[in-house]
Amino acid sequence: MKRLFISLYLLLSLSVLGIGWTLDSLWQKNVDDNNALDAPLVALAQLLAELPPDTRQRYLEAIPANPVMPLQLLSADQVALADNQALSTSTVFTTTTNDDNLLQFIRVGDQVLMAGPLDIDPRGNLRSLFTLFFYLSLALVALIWVGPLSRDLSILRKATKEFGEAKWDTRITLSNRSQVKPLANTFNEMARHISALIENQKHLSNAVSHEIRTPLARLKFALALMPMYCQPDSDEQKRQDFLDEMQLDIKEMEDLLQELLTYASLESQREGIQLDEYDLINLINQSIKRLETLSPTPIILKTEVEKLPLFGEPALIERALQNLLTNAQRFARTEIIIEVKQTQHRVNLSVSNDGEPIPAVDLPKVFEPFYRSQSVQNGNKGHGLGLAIIKRIMQRHQGNVSVTSDEQHTRFNLIWPKKRKL
Repeated sequence: MKRLFISLYLLLSLSVLGIGWTLDSLWQKNVDDNNALDAPLVALAQLLAELPPDTRQRYLEAIPANPVMPLQLLSADQVALADNQALSTSTVFTTTTNDDNLLQFIRVGDQVLMAGPLDIDPRGNLRSLFTLFFYLSLALVALIWVGPLSRDLSILRKATKEFGEAKWDTRITLSNRSQVKPLANTFNEMARHISALIENQKHLSNAVSHEIRTPLARLKFALALMPMYCQPDSDEQKRQDFLDEMQLDIKEMEDLLQELLTYASLESQREGIQLDEYDLINLINQSIKRLETLSPTPIILKTEVEKLPLFGEPALIERALQNLLTNAQRFARTEIIIEVKQTQHRVNLSVSNDGEPIPAVDLPKVFEPFYRSQSVQNGNKGHGLGLAIIKRIMQRHQGNVSVTSDEQHTRFNLIWPKKRKL
């Protein structure tokens, strides 16, 4: 991370320095280096050229002396130039002396007007100092920006490494002014989701091993007793009952595995799901017709509409409804009521029964996988996955499920949007 900080800081600093130096050079070449400053000397030379040679010196001496810019008239043979250089009557020739002063020359007929020696730049040192201060200020600004960014990236890198080492409780805390705060929030959300999935998988593994242990132990015991029931003189009815019990144990394990597969298939929000149009009222009527023969308790549908077309996954909605109805049939005393209500954007489907209430301590946990109430009502059958499957179906439809329970009734509410966002 130090190498990243150094490289980023040097990149910014050198980029600013290079751009500044280039712009300064272009300015000096195209703006400062012009003939505007030489115009007075050119005008004076042209004026002197109009005078006779013997009066030029007297005219020059009549001009008030200026110590900053001394003027002299020289003969042409007093000025030595390189072979490729020549003086002009309209252009000032500038050269530098050994003591860093300037001399300017311009031809005046057969003579040469010399200005100087001149100080090259009386504020040159001050200008260099200001230039240095400018670039140091830019470097300080870059440091103020890059420093916290590098620190926050280092925190992100450390957290990512710790999370990769199976420290699932790793979270990132950054200042609200941090430039990578959104990235940290995304990391925290991902970490929470992965942690929940891992904890869920651990819970499922422990629960499955516990749930499957009982029928498996019964099967092992039955296999040990099988030779006794296979004797020629054994009772045929007892042998058949014995085999039927083994079949029930196998079916219990098959049902558990099927529930697990269904629950796992709903774990993620898959992309590109094919949504179908269906009529919710028709789907409810089909479920009632299919399940009402399993229990004498009547199932009553209350709705103000005859049709309610929706887009979604009708098979999953039907599965959620059937799970609620089969649970209600186990506990209801006199009736099961299904109510369908709608708003402009949402659908509310509730299933209620008038059976014994769910204990208050169980209400927050009934949608957890493999959780079963400590109540022994109706033998507390099932694997504890039915309500967990309903919760995932609602999450898949971007909705939610809730439950209320008192002495009068127990009501499960399914709420989901009419238009699912893809």
